[in-house]
Amino acid sequence: NCIQCLFCWAYCPDMAVNVKDGKMTGFDYDYCKGCGICALECPGKKGNKAIVMEEEGK
Repeated sequence: NCIQCLFCWAYCPDMAVNVKDGKMTGFDYDYCKGCGICALECPGKKGNKAIVMEEEGK
């Protein structure tokens, strides 16, 4: 459901979103603090977000 808007990258305070050639390719979990800002800002495709936060360990 990612539309490559890069809102996740722009809003991430920890620079944990990996981007290559103008496309989001994943997350660097060594830097991600789990704040959820990326998921909050993600518009997704047709209202279905590409980023959904889950509790750790699930």
